[in-house]
Amino acid sequence: MKISGLQKLTLLDYPGKVACTVFTPGCNFRCPFCHNASLVFDRVEQISEAEVLSFLDKRKGILDGVCITGGEPTLQKDLGDFIRKIKEKGFLVKLDTNGTFPDRLQALLDGGVLDYVAMDIKGAKETYPAAAGVENALVEKVARSVRLLESSSVPHEFRTTTVKGIHTANDFKNIAQWIAGAKDYYIQQYNASDDLIGEAFESFSKEELEAFADLVRPYVGQVTVRGV
Repeated sequence: MKISGLQKLTLLDYPGKVACTVFTPGCNFRCPFCHNASLVFDRVEQISEAEVLSFLDKRKGILDGVCITGGEPTLQKDLGDFIRKIKEKGFLVKLDTNGTFPDRLQALLDGGVLDYVAMDIKGAKETYPAAAGVENALVEKVARSVRLLESSSVPHEFRTTTVKGIHTANDFKNIAQWIAGAKDYYIQQYNASDDLIGEAFESFSKEELEAFADLVRPYVGQVTVRGV
């Protein structure tokens, strides 16, 4: 299992839980607004799986769970084995994913090792390549992952990081119909970083984000603007 970072405490990444966050390197997307370019291109020094598991042994009774994020964690073929080791220690596990490996996601869901999933919806189906930064944005695989989560009993959320010049109101009308019936959807504000894949972008205002949220609300159980 390739691991490129460990945030020892987070009160934000796992809703309602005290957790740590494990970062995995590599991603099959090149979202121009991604603020973790070093992780995406695997330029970060790795830490061992044993080090992470040893850390967790010392945090039993203190942490509720572990968030696994990236990059794209499902690129790691031994992700399931790593999660099982975490579960054996008594921790909840939250997975962040872009949904492009539905077979691997399904195996994790069927294996009962996930307690929460956060899946990115990069944009409307028609504009996915621009948002994901790749020609073949694997939209059908992403759509399959959406369906897998919607039919699963595992708590989950969908989320979109919004960027001026990439997203429009029409995108959110289309996303709303795509994920219609979902329980939770988060519209996240873009925040600048010194480690961007592309050039600097602009953020939408809180009022603009709320207007996007209003477009989605008729279709989704709960829509929340995050990061403003």
